[in-house]
Amino acid sequence: MDPDVRSKAPGFCPRCGMKLVAGIPDPREYPVRILTTPRLLKPGADVQLDFRVEDPKTSKPVRDFEIMHEKLFHLFVVSQDLRFFVHEHPQMQPDASFRLGMQFPEPGVYRVLSDFYPKGGTPQLIANTLIVPGPGLKFTPAKLRADLGPQRSENLEVELSTDPPQPIAGLKTLMFFRLKPNDGIEPYIGAMGHMLAASADLIDMIHTHPFLVTDPAGGEFKQIQFNLIFPREGMYRVWVQFQRKGAVNTVAFNVPVTVLK
Repeated sequence: MDPDVRSKAPGFCPRCGMKLVAGIPDPREYPVRILTTPRLLKPGADVQLDFRVEDPKTSKPVRDFEIMHEKLFHLFVVSQDLRFFVHEHPQMQPDASFRLGMQFPEPGVYRVLSDFYPKGGTPQLIANTLIVPGPGLKFTPAKLRADLGPQRSENLEVELSTDPPQPIAGLKTLMFFRLKPNDGIEPYIGAMGHMLAASADLIDMIHTHPFLVTDPAGGEFKQIQFNLIFPREGMYRVWVQFQRKGAVNTVAFNVPVTVLK
């Protein structure tokens, strides 16, 4: 759900297609507890992750969730060096927890971002941290260099331009992604694109969806626009996902953000 979308009448969100909810309550953060099996994480080994969402008032497990973008639970996992990125969808279990099996490729610190919508609450984006011990484990933030050049993935080339050309912290940045070739581009999990932006220190993480989809230049490319406010100065890793002819394309850009001078 896009919480900034408002309407004077019942209807559906023009960005993601979700049914608009009347009288959204005041935001409350729902804690997420992560249980790992085995408890000691090892790089390259299978691990089972169980996510338990708790009611902030009663601490009891939350059992009812709204569907967002065709799923009950969206999960992002990002490594501290920002080279590892996954967007998965844990499955709900009989006890109302959510379960996912995966592997962590290397020792390190991983940020785990849970995106869900508890019924009767507000959309949630909850960050947790998991540490995978092993040789070479470091706790220093990633050092990124600006990378705004065209990116290629499964069957798409993606170009990025921004307005303003130099994004400014605290102000809206329009981000225009040009997708080529412009055929067979289709919704992916209920939206024409998904974005996760993360600061180099993994303190700020933002999940959002397209604001506008157009076909300028006579259809030579498809342009998908996201609007984003970067909260602080620094370098941000921005992943975007688009689907073409059934193939999910994931590309990333390193975007420098400055302050207003």
